[in-house]
Order: sequence, then structure tokens, then C-alpha cells
Amino acid sequence: MLRGGAFKPRTSPKSFQGLGAEGLQLLAEAAQRTGLPVVTEVMDPRDVALVAESAGMLQVGSRNMQNFPLLREVGRQPKPVLLKRGAAATIDELLHAAEYITNEGNSNVVLCERGVRGFDPSTRYVLDLAAVPVLRERTALPIIVDPSHGTGNARYVPAMAAAAMVAGADGLLVEVHAQPELAKCDGQQALTPAIFTNLMARLRALAPLCGRTMLRGAPEGAVGGEGDANRTSSFEDEVIAP
Repeated sequence: MLRGGAFKPRTSPKSFQGLGAEGLQLLAEAAQRTGLPVVTEVMDPRDVALVAESAGMLQVGSRNMQNFPLLREVGRQPKPVLLKRGAAATIDELLHAAEYITNEGNSNVVLCERGVRGFDPSTRYVLDLAAVPVLRERTALPIIVDPSHGTGNARYVPAMAAAAMVAGADGLLVEVHAQPELAKCDGQQALTPAIFTNLMARLRALAPLCGRTMLRGAPEGAVGGEGDANRTSSFEDEVIAP
């Protein structure tokens, strides 16, 4: 899938906030040109219907993981939901947030581990890969890992992406930018297309050693557990427009 943020919640009100409705139009155009379904964030319950018109999947970001009116509203529409763990949320809280969605009738929820706050500034967050086997034990929902936000540094993304596969993740969310130095936000954690291509090659080589297979006929980078079609999701290539 192709992920891009039309609405972007930022810590500072002076930071780039996304392009809003115009951004949704650009994402729809990107989906047509690439043939990839789009996943994008929705922040306001009032915008759910608008975002769902353009997106193949709705994202509830980490800052909104416990926005209960939003969780209920995305649960009332049929498109799948990518639910990101809050930066200070426990696994119990993440699972309860998912339950708010499924209780409204939408069982198509994908959980995303994207790091939790720590005390060491060497990385942006502490990427909690132990959450993957813990969640696997406690839920049948698919689990993906975001090593881009989890580390905040492009140099560490390939290593943590590979570690996520070994830990049992169903997919990855990886940020990619043709010119990271010109990105409106998060350029420091975005891979270049060449590095992303090399990462996919590394993962293809690693997959058989983990008892995984790259799915034939799926988008580049799709991976699933051996013989378990219910635990598959495409690796996700995020492109942020300069």
C-alpha cells in the first residue's frame, strides 16, 4: 500500500500540517498512477466519510489511539483501519482501542507497533519488538511494525525492519522519499528509493530463514507466515511529497 498524510497531527502548531482535502486528491491520483491502494490518517470523526472516499484504508495515528469518538466512527464504516500504538500506551490499551473499533462492526483492524517513549535520545522512540510476539499471543489481528518512526533515523531502519520480520511481524511501514533533505517533515527517517530497493532484496533473502514466504503476485515486499494467509499484509511504501 501507499501511505501519505493529507491530515498530519504535529506536536508544534508551526509544523507542516498536511494539505487537507487537496492532499486527498493527490493521494487518489497517486493511487490511480501506481495501482496501489492508499492508506491515510483521519484525525476528526467528522472527516471519516471524506477520507474514506479516497483511501483504501484509514489510519488512526498514535496521537489519536485513545480518541474514542474517532475509534467508534471508523468502526462504523467498512474500510480497514490501521491502528498505531500510542507513544506511551500499554499493549492492553492498544488492544482496548482496537476493541472500540471492532465493537462497532468493523473487524478489519491492523495493529501497528511504532515505538514508545524512552529516556535515551539516541533514537526517536524505543521500538518495542517484543510487542509483536506478545500481541500474536493475545490477538488474531494482523501486526505490522514501523521502524521509521520507531527509530527516527534512516540509518537504523533497515536493521530494525529485518528484526521485525524475525520477530514475526506481518508487514512493515517504511517511509521513502526521493530527496529526504527536502521533505516537509520526517526527512531524517526516510529511505531513498535505492536504499528501499536494497532493503527489499535483503528481506527476500531473509524470509526463508524465518519460515516466511514472499507472496507471489502481491506488491513488491509483501510477506506472510508460511501457510498462513490470514496473517499477511503488504509492506508499505510511504512517499511524502516535497
